Amino acid sequence: MAILLGLGAAACWGVADFMGGLASRWVRATLAVVTSQAVGLAALLLLLPLFREDPFTRDAAVWGGLAGLAGGLGLLFLYRGLGRGRMSVVAPVAAVVGAVVPVVFDLAMGDPVGALTLAGLLIALAALALVSWHPGVEGRSEGETLMKGGLPEGLLAGLGFGTFFVVFAQTGEASSYWPLLSLRAASVVMLTAIALSTRSFARPGGRALRLLVGAGLLDVTANLLYLLGTQRGLLSVVAVLSSLYPAATVLLARAVLKERLHRAQVLGLAAAGLGVVLITAG
Repeated sequence: MAILLGLGAAACWGVADFMGGLASRWVRATLAVVTSQAVGLAALLLLLPLFREDPFTRDAAVWGGLAGLAGGLGLLFLYRGLGRGRMSVVAPVAAVVGAVVPVVFDLAMGDPVGALTLAGLLIALAALALVSWHPGVEGRSEGETLMKGGLPEGLLAGLGFGTFFVVFAQTGEASSYWPLLSLRAASVVMLTAIALSTRSFARPGGRALRLLVGAGLLDVTANLLYLLGTQRGLLSVVAVLSSLYPAATVLLARAVLKERLHRAQVLGLAAAGLGVVLITAG
C-alpha cells in the first residue's frame, strides 16, 4: 500500500506541475501560483474535521509557515519556468537541485552523509549538466538558449524547494496536518502580497482557471498521499517513489506540447532520476 501511495503522490505532483505550468503560459505565474495555492488551502480547511485529533504545537506551526514561504517562492519560480521555458528542462532541474540542497546543508552542519547519498549527489550534478544542455540555434548562443529554456527558473525553484525540505524537517513528527495548513496559509499570504504589489492580481478565466483548480487539488492530494504513505510504510521507500514526480511532467510535456529531447537530455533525465533516488534512499 505504501508503494502505491508513494507512486500516487508522484503522479499527482507531476500532473499538478504540468497543469500549473501550462496555465502560466496564459496568465502571470504569480497569479497562477496564488490561485492553485488558494484552492489547496480551501481543500485543507474542508478536511479539518478528519484531523481534529492531530495535536497542535506552536513550534511546528511556525516552522511550517517558514517552510511555506520558501516553498511558495520555489513554486513561483517553477511555474514561471514551466510557463516560459521547456518543461522537460525546468522540472528535472528543480527536482535535482531540491534534492541536493538538503545534502549540502547536512554536510555544512557536519552531519554524517552516507556513501550512497554522496554518489547520488555526484550523479545528480552530472545529470543537471546533461538535462540543462541544449544546442544553440541560429543567431543565438547556447547560453541564450538555456536562458530561454527556463534553466534559471529551474535552479531558483530547486533552491526554494530544497530550503523548504530543510525547514519543514524542523516541524518534527508529532503533527502532520497543522504544519501543512500553516505552510499553505503562509504561502498564500506571501504570494497574494506579491501579486498585489506587482498589480498582477486578477481572476483567471477559462482554461487557465480550470487548470489551476485542478493543480491545487492535485497538490493537496499528493501531500495527503505522501503523509499516508509515510504512516503505512518506510519513509525511505515513500520518499524515493514520490521524488520521481518530474517524470509525469516531462512525459506530459512531450505528449501534449511535443517537446523534443536530445540524447544528452534523455541520458540526463535517467541520471537525474537515479541521483534523486540515491540521495533520498541514502
